[in-house]
Amino acid sequence: MTSTAAGVDAGPLYRTVRLIRRFEERAIDLVRAGEIVGGIHPYLGQEAIAAGVCAALRPDDLITGTHRGHGHVLAKGADPARMLAELCGRATGLNGGRGGSMHAADFSVGIVGANAIVGAAGSILTGAVWAKRRLGGDQVGVTFFGDGAVNEGMLLEAFNLAALWSVPVVFVCENNGYATTMPVAQAVAGTITGRAEAFGIPAVVVDGQDPQAVRDATRAAVDAARAGGGPRLLECRTYRFDAHHTFEHDVRLDYRDAAEVAQGRSRDPVEIQGARLDPEQRAGIDTEVERVLAEAVEFALASPTPDPADPLAYLYASGLRPRPGSA
Repeated sequence: MTSTAAGVDAGPLYRTVRLIRRFEERAIDLVRAGEIVGGIHPYLGQEAIAAGVCAALRPDDLITGTHRGHGHVLAKGADPARMLAELCGRATGLNGGRGGSMHAADFSVGIVGANAIVGAAGSILTGAVWAKRRLGGDQVGVTFFGDGAVNEGMLLEAFNLAALWSVPVVFVCENNGYATTMPVAQAVAGTITGRAEAFGIPAVVVDGQDPQAVRDATRAAVDAARAGGGPRLLECRTYRFDAHHTFEHDVRLDYRDAAEVAQGRSRDPVEIQGARLDPEQRAGIDTEVERVLAEAVEFALASPTPDPADPLAYLYASGLRPRPGSA
């Protein structure tokens, strides 16, 4: 492949990892400014996984994400401005400002939702894809989860049903080495791929810092699942550059030393993918991303907050509203 062709192929993936990186950095700034209440779980360092996985999917394929899910939502095609508005609790957000950081969804681009309950999204996604197949569709689903989820019963039950019913699901484990602050070696007996293999699910380990490696592995898994081969698992080995949650910026937890973090940061997905572009192409993408995010911040901060008179809106399918004066 010529360098020009490589750049064309590499450009969209670079744009996605760059968009996620700068979105997260902007979001952290808004946490510090008090515009995002409660903080976020930054996805910094793990961008290659969301970008690579979603690059291998069709628009109508489904995903579910995690509490660290902004990258998944952006990579699948959600509007960055509406996602940022959601984080800021604004009525123009993807879910009307009612989902916030950990529960974003956008059915129009196949995002069934993020979930703050560790391991729960795998069961939701398996059921959603099974339903699509029962209706005659050929969609594939991807569910993201961390290494801390592999011992959760809900996820293992999803493995079991997906294997029994040959549901076309790709289980993507984002193994960043820590379940909050607990090292994976202290939490997981055996191997993560072995969890899936015990249910007869083929599993592979992937370089989770390389967007193209993730994309290629996902394409193979998605093609096999869509063709009727049943579920697959990818263990994407990655490293979280920043805090588990932004509260760590104020409360310094002593579970990683500076040398380890520096070593982890030495393989940056943005730099790995950016090196595949010529400098002019990369600079052009960087400029475009900055414009998109500047507009997103302006949109989010100018948007109204939800009407406090409608606290039960969207909670009941019937549209039940509270009695006058009770809200």
